[in-house]
Amino acid sequence: MKKIVLLVMGVLFLAGVASAYQVNIDAPDSLPVGKPLVVNGTTTFGIGTPIDVVLYYQLTTTTEIKRKIVYVQSDYTFRAVFDTTGLKTGMYKVEVPTSGMGDSITMRVVNLIDRSEDILLNSQTIQTFNGKMSVAGTIKGDENSGVQIEVLGPDNTVVFGPFYINTNYQGGFSTDVPITEPGDYEVIFTDARGYVGNRIITVAPKQLLTFGTTPAATKTVVVSAHTKSSRDNPAYFVITGGSGLVTIHTSSSIDWIVEYTDDKGVIHVVNQENEKYPEQVQVQGKGQTIYIKVYPLSYSVNSEVFVYAENAGSIVISPAIPAPFAAAAPGTTTPASPVMPLTGIAAVAAAILMLAEKGKKR
Repeated sequence: MKKIVLLVMGVLFLAGVASAYQVNIDAPDSLPVGKPLVVNGTTTFGIGTPIDVVLYYQLTTTTEIKRKIVYVQSDYTFRAVFDTTGLKTGMYKVEVPTSGMGDSITMRVVNLIDRSEDILLNSQTIQTFNGKMSVAGTIKGDENSGVQIEVLGPDNTVVFGPFYINTNYQGGFSTDVPITEPGDYEVIFTDARGYVGNRIITVAPKQLLTFGTTPAATKTVVVSAHTKSSRDNPAYFVITGGSGLVTIHTSSSIDWIVEYTDDKGVIHVVNQENEKYPEQVQVQGKGQTIYIKVYPLSYSVNSEVFVYAENAGSIVISPAIPAPFAAAAPGTTTPASPVMPLTGIAAVAAAILMLAEKGKKR
């Protein structure tokens, strides 16, 4: 009997020690969709301790969006960064799902806002390279004011700005951005109220001809198509009229995964580059139909993808899943937390107390 009582006291002492641990996190109250959500934390847990940080969407119910495991650093801090690209607007919360932490702050509410629809881009989203790129449009709410733009080049480095541009009485703006190479350029818009949104402008080589044009005999034929793509709704393309070596590549700025069929109908999967560079594949064209499936590496991304095909007759977006890709993709699972909740200690203590009571009755 004494042994049981001592064991109970020991477990309760451990529970008291555990409750002395603290975890405090901090996150912004509001954030534009597309900006990284940075969660900073401090703790009294030991260096190297794994900590779960979870992003939830709050509507009528709470839905887990993403879970990350981070580790306590030498200064007893930790950080988790969540990509908000493609997420819905609304209320979210970030949380370290632990209990028994005393005065800890383990949850923060974040309001994701989206002002991207305030941008109306009048300049072409696909332009031919001539040493400059036209950026023109209107910003809702910025009449007789101004907007700041910054341009990232194909290698994701800043090539222009941040530069302030005046707007007219309708919120209109216009400028030419000097550039040195073709590729995908990201234009980032910010005004007095903060981040507004971004747009992708593709600057194509002079020989690039979009679908529906008639190429000159001396030029290499390059056709293109573009549409939205995400992990839940991949983009499918159909390429026909390929002759010789057909070179296919995606746009950059996002880490894309490409699946394609070769001349024997075999499906291949390619993900050799990161978001800075486009994925590229080559297929021996023998007049067969080439099927392409493109989707982002990140589950939170829902964005426009451009696919270019050189030495092909045409490329179109497939409204349905092509036969080679008809099989359902395997699901994924969320990793389990490596840290046992502190409430487990109390449960063990309760069980031992029950054993002690049974011992008394005997």
